[in-house]
Amino acid sequence: MKLRLVKLDEKYKEQLFDMMDEWYADGEKIVPYAIRKRDYHDWEAYVDSLDNKEDNGNIVPDSTFFCLDEERNIFVGAVNIRHRLNEELLKNGGHIGDGIRPSERRKGYATAMIGLALAECRKLGIERVLMVCDKENIASAKSIINNGGILENEIEEDGIVEQRYWIDN
Repeated sequence: MKLRLVKLDEKYKEQLFDMMDEWYADGEKIVPYAIRKRDYHDWEAYVDSLDNKEDNGNIVPDSTFFCLDEERNIFVGAVNIRHRLNEELLKNGGHIGDGIRPSERRKGYATAMIGLALAECRKLGIERVLMVCDKENIASAKSIINNGGILENEIEEDGIVEQRYWIDN
């Protein structure tokens, strides 16, 4: 497994379309939100929407990366890193939002991708990283724990129990 996080540009257009087409065909909610907030067919607007530089309290700066499997030249998933936490992200969201495309799950990619995202967090000076997942998403919890995540608590949000994990980075 040879993975790296990449910023989206024209040379990865085919990989993006392949991953997103699969995810939409599967019919499930695509995570992280940053990769589904705009229509990926509108290339320029989509690429421009991936990183937010605003910082006004409600919106925080963030960066989106795609996880490239270099051996197969495909995107296996994506991560969105929030550079700081506001009140809402502290409660439910955290620093890192991540997702693995349906066909690539249960292969260890999430654990590896979170490790790569933690390295990006270190570059941003984030020493303590919060990650949140649904309690029912056991695979996500395992990937977070495998990267040093310690469960702080569980909160209920809109009828869904969310687990909040902290990782010393």
